[in-house]
Amino acid sequence: MKTTSHIATDLRNTSLFQHILAVQKGERKFENVFQAVSRMILGDNQKIKKVSVNGLNTYDFLVFREGKKHLIGMYDEINSFVSYVKDAAEGGSSAEMAFVLIGEPGNGKTYFVDFLNKLYRDFCTMTENRRYTFKFKNLEKLGGYGKIYEIESQTFEDPLILGMNLFETKNQSFELLTEMGFSDIQLEKINDNYRPLGACTDYIFEEIKNYAQGDLKKMLDFIEVIPLPISESRGTLTGKYAAKDKITSSAVDLLGEEAITRLLHITDTHNPYRFDLRRGALARVAGGGIHFADEIFKNKKDLIQVYLGVIQNRTIEMEGFKWPLDSLIIATSNNAEFGRFLEEKEQAPIIDRCRLCYMSHNTNYHLQQRLTSFSIGSHEKTTFSGEKLHLDPNLNYALSVAVTLTRMPKSDKLNPIEMMKLAAGEVAGEKSVKTLTEIINDLNAEPDVTKRFGQRGLGHRNLGRAIQILLEKSETQEGKCMYAGDVFRALETVILDYVRDAQEQTKYLRDLKIAKELHRKNVMTAIFNAYMDEPAAIHKDVLNYVNMVIGIDAKNLGASKIWSYRDPQTQKIVSLKIDETFIDMVEERLGLKSREQKQSYRTTISKIYGQKMMQEPDYDFMDNNDLVKAVTDVRLKSDVAGAGSLVGALSNRTNEENQKLYNRMLDTMQNKLGYCNTCALKTIEYFCTTEDNN
Repeated sequence: MKTTSHIATDLRNTSLFQHILAVQKGERKFENVFQAVSRMILGDNQKIKKVSVNGLNTYDFLVFREGKKHLIGMYDEINSFVSYVKDAAEGGSSAEMAFVLIGEPGNGKTYFVDFLNKLYRDFCTMTENRRYTFKFKNLEKLGGYGKIYEIESQTFEDPLILGMNLFETKNQSFELLTEMGFSDIQLEKINDNYRPLGACTDYIFEEIKNYAQGDLKKMLDFIEVIPLPISESRGTLTGKYAAKDKITSSAVDLLGEEAITRLLHITDTHNPYRFDLRRGALARVAGGGIHFADEIFKNKKDLIQVYLGVIQNRTIEMEGFKWPLDSLIIATSNNAEFGRFLEEKEQAPIIDRCRLCYMSHNTNYHLQQRLTSFSIGSHEKTTFSGEKLHLDPNLNYALSVAVTLTRMPKSDKLNPIEMMKLAAGEVAGEKSVKTLTEIINDLNAEPDVTKRFGQRGLGHRNLGRAIQILLEKSETQEGKCMYAGDVFRALETVILDYVRDAQEQTKYLRDLKIAKELHRKNVMTAIFNAYMDEPAAIHKDVLNYVNMVIGIDAKNLGASKIWSYRDPQTQKIVSLKIDETFIDMVEERLGLKSREQKQSYRTTISKIYGQKMMQEPDYDFMDNNDLVKAVTDVRLKSDVAGAGSLVGALSNRTNEENQKLYNRMLDTMQNKLGYCNTCALKTIEYFCTTEDNN
């Protein structure tokens, strides 16, 4: 065999050496799957930002927020995953573990993994990130392989793995890499990812060595570097194994099996290539891929044992033969299956090999509105007869608030609305986000996972069912509109039909009543805007109250009671006349009777203004439902005093003036506020009743 000092110049044109040189120059990458995924997430510092979630600072990784249907929320879960991958990439104990997401059905576990897989496939299609493997060709020269002329590495081994195993000793191989220009630092990094060749690759390469009688040029003529195939449907690079029933499932589905067709071609029955590893799901992702084990704990015991061996040793083993893997193993399980699995004490070893992450439902109703949009769908909806189906402007809010409230646990410190508002980063009167943090910490210390914050509630599947029930209603089809008021009956049907626990049923139905009250307040705002013939009328009046409260104590306020201030949104100087009667009426509607109570409330409003305007100049106090309702009631009462009340005017349309008002409001709702004729009529009718009016 030629000495290594002459090899680098003689063999540069071979496929293997061209690849190795490309790695040395930085044109191609040699890294394990953890390093690749870590680089995908953390490679750009501009895509990492700090956020506050439930009163605690955490990180948000923007690669998960890109694309049409990206991940919503999941801050804690994403942080756990990124920490796990980063630790594994740096050689920590995570490299010998699987990452397991555990939670209630329908909370986004599978969607998280599917999105990650798509992200990784797209990442690896970029030229600079593409992964490579190799195949042996011209096998007819060796003999003994029948009509098999080419053999790909069954586990998609990286060509540099072959490069580190070209000679009998690793030192000789590394001498060659030094000759090719690799620095000591590069060699050290490469050595971190060294592993032996898989059994069949090693066997075939030994045959090639014997045939070439140690001539490296002849040996390399048998090797061709090829791009690793990226296919979701074939399960290469990213693959999934969904737990099957106990009769049809087999270890063959994961590991592969002896192939009769190969034995018809191979003369040496001891050749490890007689095993078809690609028959199993693991080998197809063994070249730096991601294996997704869906509902891992539903598998029977022998498959669990297979997973234990693969997770711990990162090898496929059959009849004493070994094939090293480079795979990230990520799994999911629902709470019930995981609980049953834990009861079997003898299965404890695999739990020790898993990084468990308990995934909760989304508890931020603003984020839920985006998730609800996904559930409703982006395509234009039609009736059974093919006519366009309208969506009530209040539909998304009603659905999102209703399902989010079911995820709020019982607490003596906060009521469900306060908890929901604080979880969404909003103001909840004088209640502090610290109170929410204390509740979350107490709940998350519970040994019973299902009692932790956000673990219980209606999930995305139940939300989807409610939308389906709403769509199939005759009122929806005949009115050609998905009316928000029908949401609650649909959700009630879902709770009664799909929630089996009696206590949970009772809680969810109670939460539904609270959601109806919030919907009622939302409708009041819409009606007021329609009455004022101005889409942002209530918004302006709420801000006027806030600015009056701040300006009433201003030192430069003269007898005219006109206060000038700089608008934080437009940065323009604005003049506002302080109307103390309006302020008092709003505060009376809020139930504030004494001067001390009113002053305390005004101080709270001023404090919120000071805190919010620094961070969010566009903050408008519209999340303060009580204040919005109070302002709405005051304006309606004062503006419609001549007609008795707006309810009376809209209900009793026997005179021409009331009919004109009714027609004008309908016109505003349809042309300015996004209502159709059906939901506009139903919304006004609902407003005129006392239903859900607390």
